[in-house]
Order: sequence, then C-alpha cells, then structure tokens
Amino acid sequence: MTTHQAEEDKRNASVLISVNGEMVARDQAVVSVFDSGFMLGDGIWEGLRLYNGKWSFLEEHIDRLFEGALAVDINIGLTKTEVIQALENTRIANDMHTDVHARLMVTRGVKVKPFQHPSLSQSGPTIVIIMEHSKPMLHHGIRLATVPHMRGLPMTQDPKLNSHSKLNCILACIAAKKAGADEALMLDVNGFVNTTNACNFFIVRKGEIWTSSGDYCMNGITRQKVIDLCRANEIPVFERNFSLVDTYGADEAFLTGTFGAQESALSIDGRKIGDGTTPITERIQKLYKKLIDETCS
Repeated sequence: MTTHQAEEDKRNASVLISVNGEMVARDQAVVSVFDSGFMLGDGIWEGLRLYNGKWSFLEEHIDRLFEGALAVDINIGLTKTEVIQALENTRIANDMHTDVHARLMVTRGVKVKPFQHPSLSQSGPTIVIIMEHSKPMLHHGIRLATVPHMRGLPMTQDPKLNSHSKLNCILACIAAKKAGADEALMLDVNGFVNTTNACNFFIVRKGEIWTSSGDYCMNGITRQKVIDLCRANEIPVFERNFSLVDTYGADEAFLTGTFGAQESALSIDGRKIGDGTTPITERIQKLYKKLIDETCS
C-alpha cells in the first residue's frame, strides 16, 4: 500500500504524453539519455489534480513551479499562461474530465557531455506532461515508520523545492518498507517530526491540530489549504515543533497531498494512533471536499 495507490484504469494504457508540446503515445514517450533530468535529477515538477474539468488550485501550482524554476535557474521558456495552455492541450488530447492526476516536469534540457555543469545543457528545457485517469484507492489507514533520513537544510537541498532529486525520500521510503510500514515519517534536523517521504503530516491532540513549523517541510499546497480551512472554521491549528512522544500520544494523525488529499495514519512505529476513530480528520476531509466542489464546479 502507498499513499499514491490508485484504482486500476485500463484507459491509461493509451494516454498521450506531452513531450515538448508533441503528443506521443505512452509507450513511445522518451527523453534523451543526455537529458539533465535523467542524468542528474536536474529539474522541477508539479503534481496537479483535475476535478469536473478544472485543475484544483491551478494558480498556486503554477506559481510554485515558476518559483522553483527561478530558484534553480531554469528558464522554462514559456509564460505561465502558455504552461497552463500546454496542460489544457494535453487534457483535451486525452479527452479527460475528472479524477485525473497530472505530473508536469521541467528539466534543464539535453547536455552535450555527461557532466554536471549547467552550461553543458545547451538544448532545453525539456517539458513533459504525464496525465492519468487516477482515482485514489480508499485506505483503512497508512502505517508509518520513523526513519533516520531527514529533510535537508535550505543550504543543502531546500525541502521546499519540488525537485527531481528525490533520492533522500526514496531511501526513507525503502527504510520504512523494510520496517514493515507503508511510508516513512521523517524528522527535521533538530529531531522534531516533519513530513513523510511523500506527504505533509498532521496530528490531532485534544481537539487541536498540529503540523510542523514549516521550516524544513515541503511547501505543500494541500497542507496550506488544510491550515486555512481550520482557521476559517474555528478549528485550533498550530504550526509548531513537536516530538515523537507527542505523535505517539496523538488522538489522530493524517497526511496531506495533492493526490490523496487527506489520509489517516493508522499506526506509527507499530503504535496504534488513538482509539481508531478519526472525527477531526473526517471533518477536515468534508471541508476540503466542499472547497474542491466550490472551486472546481
């Protein structure tokens, strides 16, 4: 089980992939072995979801994409409007309307030699859009395991970047799997609870919702929407440092992300969270669904 597990959909076998604006059959969609994304993980990406013909929180996602590109000095070569049009072109080519997940990827482009210096990427950027019919599979709770791998400091690899370089998160996920869990719970550099390897993380204690301080976690759009919903609906929410002791003693815990919205955590390091009921998490899920219905109708 994973947080990105979706129901099988046979239509995905024939989807078209946008590779630099050209629609290509899934089994023929390729990039060069000299592409900087393939060779070095040198790129950024966004994950988006389509509901009722509309991309949820599209402006926030595109802003984050361009902010990331600026930070790593990649010239996307398109305006925000043109990127949105490329996304729409791919959607229309695949006749997609709802329950769709898109991964929009931008790399520095094709290199002339297999080395890291950015100046060697002289043909680019490479822009790929993958879309799939994707309905999240319902879970009865995600099992988490704490791992030694941490989210990086801003001066190493800023965790706020949606970069192609995800090896630390992959290693965290592997460690969690070997511990018998579904996903990894990662700490920050000070030992406080931070995120999972793929999602942002929240706990519920005595009616209050806690999430990390935000200093070392992913710049999650769904995370921020949950915080905003709590504040708008008088649910106490705090961005703060908290420890594993606080987490083990939580009444509820849940994960947030663009793909799965909010998913309950069943256990952490073999410890069952609360009594198995999740009233606060369920309330957040209903509020979030209402927000999606209001903004994507």
